[in-house]
Amino acid sequence: MSLQSSSSDNPESQSPATGGNGARNKGNGTVLSNMRLRLNPSKEHEPDDYEDMELEYSAALLSSLEMYLPPNMLNDPRHEKAKFMQDILIKYLPPGERKRAIKHREYRQKIISNYQPQNRELYTISPTKFFVPAFLKAINDNTEQSFRSIVSEPSPGIFVFEMLQKGFCDALLEEIENFEKWVTEAKFRIMRPNTMNRYGAVLDDFGFETMLDKLMEGFIRPLSRVFFAEVGGSTLDSHHGFVVEYGQDRDVDLGFHVDDSEVTLNVCLGKQFSGGELFFRGTRCEKHVNTGTQSEEIFDYSHVPGQAVLHRGRHRHGSRATTSGHRINLLLWCRSSVFREMKRYQKDFPSWCGECNREKKERQRSSIATRLDIFRRESESTA
Repeated sequence: MSLQSSSSDNPESQSPATGGNGARNKGNGTVLSNMRLRLNPSKEHEPDDYEDMELEYSAALLSSLEMYLPPNMLNDPRHEKAKFMQDILIKYLPPGERKRAIKHREYRQKIISNYQPQNRELYTISPTKFFVPAFLKAINDNTEQSFRSIVSEPSPGIFVFEMLQKGFCDALLEEIENFEKWVTEAKFRIMRPNTMNRYGAVLDDFGFETMLDKLMEGFIRPLSRVFFAEVGGSTLDSHHGFVVEYGQDRDVDLGFHVDDSEVTLNVCLGKQFSGGELFFRGTRCEKHVNTGTQSEEIFDYSHVPGQAVLHRGRHRHGSRATTSGHRINLLLWCRSSVFREMKRYQKDFPSWCGECNREKKERQRSSIATRLDIFRRESESTA
């Protein structure tokens, strides 16, 4: 079975961020040639605040990325650091993507200027109203022990936990219905969440971007730092947030794919439905994305409203048919620009890829068998 890559953009483009010679002039005339981000952050460094600047990327993303700058750049003027970091980030955009980004910003502004939210309280994160007490306590305690006390790991790399209060789920469902009603009445054509879903909406496009940023930074990144450190879990700095809809007159199922994320949060909001199980089939790197599945990698997950499942974006999965009713899920694709930059220079196999690990173990077994055979032959020759 060939996998589809579920994405709304292409992070692997090789568009250059510098001139043809790979160098960039700083404002003071110094040339930065082939400079890269550091593998280890300068944890003692206090990053600048970029909120008041006009940027192509979020201010929070640049503040997170700043700690990975070369040491000699940390105290440079803020505008120079911002330009350097944006030059790096733009490498993940294909030619013409900047123009598309500007058009998308205009599209989003048109929605926000005309759409009247039904419940404005949803647009500002309110932990005690959003989350179940056990989840909130674990996040506030902020220890690996507290996180593990609320999650189960029914299959390696898949973490399940109670997260959202029913009142929040119901209120968000009402807001989504209100948005869809406005779209119909205004005859406004909206962009769908990704290339695979024909129904649903991008929450960032109608005002939820700041709230979802805080959800990722304050509640998902702490968990990912513990459970997904090897794929940039501690450096998540951007997201794509959306809802998907399944059922009658909606999408029915979702094909086998990987997400355009380092870490994916998937929470069922409701409503009444049957079917729609997620099926997981192992984590794979780009090289092995279409390889076979081992028996221990097979896992099916049944949705429960308010319950979250957290997994690597490269964990292959799909959704079975929703056979009756109507199901709506909130998804947050969490990304790390630092991890994506570092991955470009990775020479060793990724430790999180199931097939890479299987091949490594096979090589080790073969090497041991060869050595034992040599030892046996030497012993027989001296006997």
